[in-house]
Amino acid sequence: MAAAAGSLGSLDVATLDDLSAEAFVDAVAPLFEGAPRFLARLEATRPFRDEETLFKRAVAIALEMPEAEQVELIDAHPRLGAPPASVSALSHREQGYDRETTEAMADLERLNRTYESRFGFRLCVFVDGRSRKDLVRVIGASLDADRASEIRRALADVVAIARDRYRRLTAAGAEAP
Repeated sequence: MAAAAGSLGSLDVATLDDLSAEAFVDAVAPLFEGAPRFLARLEATRPFRDEETLFKRAVAIALEMPEAEQVELIDAHPRLGAPPASVSALSHREQGYDRETTEAMADLERLNRTYESRFGFRLCVFVDGRSRKDLVRVIGASLDADRASEIRRALADVVAIARDRYRRLTAAGAEAP
């Protein structure tokens, strides 16, 4: 996965539009942590022509897929606070493992179990630099939502994560010699 993520920096949307189906899926898989059925659906909607269209289609596809595929896409992401060795390099950086605290990690573990028991799928939140304590509050509030609302929120966060990854990776590629 790390090799694919590293190669994304040179792939703007025009390049993604020109790739073979298999190469496209391989290139964007790190953005979405895999989820093959979603990626196949996204690939089939090319060309995108621009970043905005790519991610608008990603949201539309995610929201229109059968629930089993929606859950597959959400569950492709690692649990918040998962053991560092079990997550992708992108998730490791995003979740800020260097900033973790024992108390917040224990709270996240408890909330993950409660959330998964309640909703039947993994909690997926766009961390976006929030502290673990802030995430614990966000997750606690999510537990009061209904399942359909949580699926929509999680899918929106999956695409927000992918968009953020795309921007970071393509910006890094543009800066490389």
